[in-house]
Amino acid sequence: MSRVCQITGRRTGFGNKITKRGKAKRLGGVGQKMTGISARKFKVNLHWRRIWVPELERHVRVRVSTQGLRTINKKGPYVALLAAGLIKPVNELQSKSPGK
Repeated sequence: MSRVCQITGRRTGFGNKITKRGKAKRLGGVGQKMTGISARKFKVNLHWRRIWVPELERHVRVRVSTQGLRTINKKGPYVALLAAGLIKPVNELQSKSPGK
């Protein structure tokens, strides 16, 4: 399974680690020298969470980043999960229920 937040779409980012040596000029040295560049990954902080959606009266299990949790807290679970396409609108669910 890929490392992607289901709410925000955040995924692993790539960058470089720059290694330097020497003392900065502002501290009385001759300046820092770059001695190497190596590739690195910035991994997303993902968690599996069960989120209660009052409108559906059930839990929804999502793999979400910490930023995604903040989004859910801000917008509310129903709106955030609906925007991400993880749940269907309440109207569709009521019209398809048997017995009505």
